[in-house]
Amino acid sequence: MPVPLFRRSGRGNGDRHRPKTSGASPHFHAPGTCGTDFKLGSRTTFPWTTFRTTLVSPLAPTVPGANNSGMDTLFTTHGFLPAADPLTRFPDGSSLARLDDLGHDLPSLLQDRGFRAYIRDQVIPPLPDHLPDPELRLYYVRLGFLASAYINQVGEEPVKRLPRNLAIPLCDVCSRLRRPPILSYDGYALYNWKRFDPTGPIALGNIDTIQNFVHLYDEHWFILVHVEIEARAALILAMIDQVDKALASGAYDAIDAAVGTIAESIRGQVGVLRRIPEKMAPALYYKTFRPYIRFFEGVVYEGVDAQPMDHRGETGAQSSIMPALVAFFKIPHQPTLLTNHLADMRRFMPAEHRALLERIEALPSVRDHVSREHWNGALEAMAAFREFHLELARSYIAQWVDDPRGTGGTPYMRWLAQLIEETRAWEMP
Repeated sequence: MPVPLFRRSGRGNGDRHRPKTSGASPHFHAPGTCGTDFKLGSRTTFPWTTFRTTLVSPLAPTVPGANNSGMDTLFTTHGFLPAADPLTRFPDGSSLARLDDLGHDLPSLLQDRGFRAYIRDQVIPPLPDHLPDPELRLYYVRLGFLASAYINQVGEEPVKRLPRNLAIPLCDVCSRLRRPPILSYDGYALYNWKRFDPTGPIALGNIDTIQNFVHLYDEHWFILVHVEIEARAALILAMIDQVDKALASGAYDAIDAAVGTIAESIRGQVGVLRRIPEKMAPALYYKTFRPYIRFFEGVVYEGVDAQPMDHRGETGAQSSIMPALVAFFKIPHQPTLLTNHLADMRRFMPAEHRALLERIEALPSVRDHVSREHWNGALEAMAAFREFHLELARSYIAQWVDDPRGTGGTPYMRWLAQLIEETRAWEMP
């Protein structure tokens, strides 16, 4: 009988709960350690300080509230967003509240050439020994934004040293979250939203950001479009869960219906992505807030390691949606630098997302149980999503900048086109 697709965690306990490193990336760093994650030029990679960690294993025994007969209800109700809406401020009287003030003021502070000197003089409150997940994530969001703002301040030359008052706490929180020490897609989007009406949908018109680099609403919109797309992934994951149960019971008719729903859900996500131009100007994106989410190249984390380090910047490739769909449909992307890059991006995903992707990869192929209409409908929707992404990359980035690398440090134009071709090649004849 197949193992239930995903079960929630208890406390981690050493190596027995660490994610498998094989097949992911040659530069994978085990939980509790961090290091340089990729090679932008000829620089070699270096390990760095191991911090004390409190880990939650996504593969440990189940806990109350989990759906023990299949996928965790967190995924089937919220997609890849947190189970509860993100914390917007630290509790009253918290020693961490100073970070809320800095976060609120950040877009204005970045207008001043003295921003870096000001931040170097700030006392950043250290992480307490035990912090609930919502507070841990908010701490990461605040520190991640401050660090990227410091390195990549628009209007100033990028710097190569992250001061110790930012570097040490950023590395600490990222170590506890089992991820590299840089603001990534999770901190920029997954943990960076709030609802106006807590009972309303997680959708455009009812959501706003918690933290930004600039005052322009264009950045809010850019982030919020991705948040709604992530929320819509809940139905996709619920259908994958149904497929898993149908495989176990032999109810193969249900598989075809589930894939049909997945196709419709992806088309809905494409519709949301197409709303990007409504409130985001191409002439503003590339020069106002995109520079802040770029990769770190040759940056020294003071107080952590004297050696310069490289880390990939925030990018949609760190979202778990497309990797989950590729894993479910078993799309055979040819091994290239592209596939290595995509595998490497998993290190920037939340640990529970990485675990879920492994479980989806372990599912058998359902191709023989799905109608041509539903199968090709889903793959064509995936290709359409990637095509519009490529169109956005052309109009918002490629025509404005000379550097062919995206914020994650890769030649995105060529690679996006390859993904589209290989997705369509997997459709049924």
